[in-house]
Amino acid sequence: MAEGVQARAAAVTMLNAVLGEGQMLADLADPALAPADRARALRLAQAVLRQLEPADRALKPHLRKVPPLPVLNILRLAVVERASGAAGHGVVNAAVEIAKRGAKTRHLAGLVNAVLRAVPEGPLPGVQKLPRWMRQPMVHAYGREAVAAIEAVQAAEPPLDLTCRDGAEVAEGVALPTGSLRLASAGQVSALAGYAAGGWWVQDAAAALAVRLLAPQPGEEVLDLCAAPGGKTLQLAAAEARVTALDVSETRLKRLEENLARTGLKAQVVVADALAWAPEGRFDAILLDAPCSATGTMRRHPELPFVKDGSEVEGLVALQARLLDRALCWLKPGGRLVYATCSLLPAEGEDQLAAALARHPGLAVERAEIAGVDPGWWAEGGGLRLRPDYWAEAGGMDGFFLARLRVPR
Repeated sequence: MAEGVQARAAAVTMLNAVLGEGQMLADLADPALAPADRARALRLAQAVLRQLEPADRALKPHLRKVPPLPVLNILRLAVVERASGAAGHGVVNAAVEIAKRGAKTRHLAGLVNAVLRAVPEGPLPGVQKLPRWMRQPMVHAYGREAVAAIEAVQAAEPPLDLTCRDGAEVAEGVALPTGSLRLASAGQVSALAGYAAGGWWVQDAAAALAVRLLAPQPGEEVLDLCAAPGGKTLQLAAAEARVTALDVSETRLKRLEENLARTGLKAQVVVADALAWAPEGRFDAILLDAPCSATGTMRRHPELPFVKDGSEVEGLVALQARLLDRALCWLKPGGRLVYATCSLLPAEGEDQLAAALARHPGLAVERAEIAGVDPGWWAEGGGLRLRPDYWAEAGGMDGFFLARLRVPR
């Protein structure tokens, strides 16, 4: 058996499910695989999805017609692996073996061998383009050069960012200007220095800015709305606020509770639909990380452009507005709310902010001094627009829109 076939075969199975059935990678982990193979399979599948179009360009001159999807994915994986520096001989042998294993692919094992020996080794041509439903509004908002820069960043595997408590034992990394710690290559997260002690948690540097914009104070009553998986809850609790963490997903909240236990931090965890739930009292501050298209997280979830088509955006925009209106009613006079979406689409960010201000006379949007935030990141309407091409030379960041709102006293 060629070395690494198990993980590679699992990666091809994942690609078949994403590209053929529209499934998310998070739902496709094979529990029968050893943890190391499972992690490698995920990394390989993600690498292919980040470079699908370049891989197809490299393959096209050597194919008379497009082969069945499982065979095409075997070929894609092989050329992407080889372009990343893997030994060509081992990659080809593994690809042929994977083809021979499948009832629907074994008759094309010879094709796999011939094509891969014909495709020149070296870097793949071009970068993966965003789908039209995403690219068009982004070009209109940010310009073609910015979108091309975003696409370039998203072609690479992202680094791992940590939010750390003062004095915590942490792995070696680079301190980012906004206070997060960046690790170029993390490996198994639970094996990193300080994990068991609970002094840090995984959180993209852009996501961590939502709480820094809210600026929670010790003893304040703070609601984390749509809280799971809980990175922002941990930040709020670490700031010594009295935190209520609410989410509709009991399963996702279990992960939050595990992280609270690991870090020794405290929050009241509530499983409820925010559109039906009502608090017993009002809050000093609310963080609303609203459900969204997640288009800002493609660095970490490169399958998103292949499983979504933009049809859900209109419904999400309406849901965000309902959640925002409801949450504003739960603030004490003079209270503040940070609205956040991990989206690159203005409809879920800048446009949503403008509409909220129009619906609520007396509502004010506030800027704030945040360490490490470039003044150019503030949008014209007062929100903070974060893009993957910011800090591109250091690995970029997730796309987010953040706005701090203050209700009248």
